[in-house]
Amino acid sequence: MQRWDRIEAFVEVVRIGSFSGAARHLGVSSSHVSRLISQLEAQLDTQLLYRTTRQTRLTDAGQVYYEHCHHLFDGFRAAEQAIGDFHARPSGVLKLTSATTFGERYVAPLVNDFQLKHPQLEVQMHFTNRPVELIDEGYDVAIRMGVLKDSSLIARRLVDRREYVIASHDYFQRAPRPHTLAELSSHRCLAGSKREWLFEVEGQRREVRISGSWQANSGPALLDAALKGLGLAQLPDYYVAPHLASGELIAVLDDYQVRDTGVWIVYPRHRHLSPKVRQFVDFMVERFEGRTSALPS
Repeated sequence: MQRWDRIEAFVEVVRIGSFSGAARHLGVSSSHVSRLISQLEAQLDTQLLYRTTRQTRLTDAGQVYYEHCHHLFDGFRAAEQAIGDFHARPSGVLKLTSATTFGERYVAPLVNDFQLKHPQLEVQMHFTNRPVELIDEGYDVAIRMGVLKDSSLIARRLVDRREYVIASHDYFQRAPRPHTLAELSSHRCLAGSKREWLFEVEGQRREVRISGSWQANSGPALLDAALKGLGLAQLPDYYVAPHLASGELIAVLDDYQVRDTGVWIVYPRHRHLSPKVRQFVDFMVERFEGRTSALPS
């Protein structure tokens, strides 16, 4: 299209500051660039540039036109780079973080599978149950659980996640099963990293503070305590599902489960997503696709 050639010549002259420089960048002659801009000015019936033997500068109309046009070519360059990146091999260091138990059980094996496909990629996995600031701490990707807080991060859902309030048969031989949240105050509750349990009441999320003489920031330790009858615990499905199926544990208060929760892969918002992050995110989403829970079907 002739118009795009003319606009591109104009944008490059302004960007570089000279007809000769724009001509070298575009791979044409200076006279050809001059002719294209003259044609553009005739087409617009407006002078865009003041030309002298020593300098080239914008007219007022040229300034307005440039402000509208140069973004178009920035977009074209971004599109070309995105297509190039789409097929590029992942490279560099992929640094990711996840909650400890979920990461060890479900994330690490998939990361290992991904690196088998891309042996040139270096991987660093960090498992922790503390909140991690991705950008400040230099992480590319995080696996996060539960209800996401509003943030500037991009999030893609991997799989559903349900939290159960559970206890053993032995515990319920000594204490009645609770049917309302208010009854939790009369039970011995096993605390994880926080002493608040999250529920949903009439569509609204509600935190209930629990009481008890046992606390650990470890899911496996919490599960072991519940299995041994030390009290009630709130744990996600990937901890308790086998024990619920076997009858070792009993779930209560299911009517108050939070519905809108899951396991998410999140990453910072960038104009150009690197091949390593884009391909890893797609890989993780594909591997979890079709699962109704984190547990392998």
